[in-house]
Amino acid sequence: MSAEVILKVENIGKQYRLGLVGTGTISHDLNRWWKRILGKEDPYLKVGESNNRTKKGQSDYVWAIKNITFEVKKGEVLGIIGKNGAGKSTLLKILSRVTGPSTGEIKTKGRIASLLEVGTGFHPEMTGRENIYLNGAILGMTKAEIRSKIDEIIDFSGCLRYIDTPVKRYSSGMKVRLAFAVAAHLEPDILVVDEVLAVGDAEFQKKAIGKMQDISNSDGRTVLFVSHNMESMARLCKRGLLLSNGEVKFTGNINDVINFYLSENLNFKSKFIEENVNGNCIVKSVSLINDEDNSSSNYRFDEAINIVFEIEKKNIDDYKYNLSFAIVNASDSVILSSSFNDLNNFNIDQGVSHYKATINGNFLNKGDYYVRLFFQNESLKKNIQRVDCLNFKINETGFYKNAQFRKAYIIPNLNWEKI
Repeated sequence: MSAEVILKVENIGKQYRLGLVGTGTISHDLNRWWKRILGKEDPYLKVGESNNRTKKGQSDYVWAIKNITFEVKKGEVLGIIGKNGAGKSTLLKILSRVTGPSTGEIKTKGRIASLLEVGTGFHPEMTGRENIYLNGAILGMTKAEIRSKIDEIIDFSGCLRYIDTPVKRYSSGMKVRLAFAVAAHLEPDILVVDEVLAVGDAEFQKKAIGKMQDISNSDGRTVLFVSHNMESMARLCKRGLLLSNGEVKFTGNINDVINFYLSENLNFKSKFIEENVNGNCIVKSVSLINDEDNSSSNYRFDEAINIVFEIEKKNIDDYKYNLSFAIVNASDSVILSSSFNDLNNFNIDQGVSHYKATINGNFLNKGDYYVRLFFQNESLKKNIQRVDCLNFKINETGFYKNAQFRKAYIIPNLNWEKI
């Protein structure tokens, strides 16, 4: 392991037996013993299936994770991404030595502190202050070292008023705040944080992410971070690892990993037909058209996107309608919105009519996007249609290659002049 690498994981796997698990059978024990005498592997480690929750298994054994290999350098923040059941928590428990691997090897340098579940490592009958000393001792710190940090820990946690109260009386949010404060301030070489930060409020989440950035940037310590919040991931991490069905599916730059993860299940389409709505006035279809009047769901960064709406109004009425849409990114953040109300004295004619909205090129950053449609009867204050109707991708070409450092959602090519 090189001097820069602080954590190296080689072919880690974890196998569990499904159903009720007793002490095992004597035949299994004798078989394991005999294979061990012969110098061979445990025969039951090779029995099992991958961790696919969507299929009924044929074996009594399942691999929660399998063939996981990666390394992390000192001072690096690695984001671990995946759906529920992908194996993220199992991997972190193995790295934190809560459970052992069935196969593979882990090499580390220094102390590891982990924040895996609400209240993990806390004794419920002990006070918050006593638990700080307990956690520090588990990490191998002396009482003097803990004492020098305790005021900082209590202040960061925001639990001063309750610090001498038994932890069993703390709310889940208080437990997380105190646990994170302890793990972050007791100077581990590797900090492992599972998605428990979701329990904290917005202010604490911001505070915690800032602290993890300080740990990595200023102190040169390593952070392994698991979260379903992609914005936090993109802000905190530089490199990512995607788990799927217990195996590494993709690793690389965090933005590339996030885009791969979020677009994995998208079925890109350039035309939407509404078939399930009845009424006098409805949006019949929505299409994405490029500048050559061709349907498209893939665009260059510098290419304009034309969104064409087909509206059918069967009979004349006195109602006022409003059509609006939003462009939403893969993290479900609204990037922009536009509406008929942007136009003056706008009315929908009887029959079938078409309306076009254009998003100019050199505007949206690269990535995957949705068109979210809203159609309302404003006179009756009634929603007629609300649907994510289309998705499209912006690719990095042309001008964008000079702007790869940009992290914003929109990166317009503005007019600059010397004055």
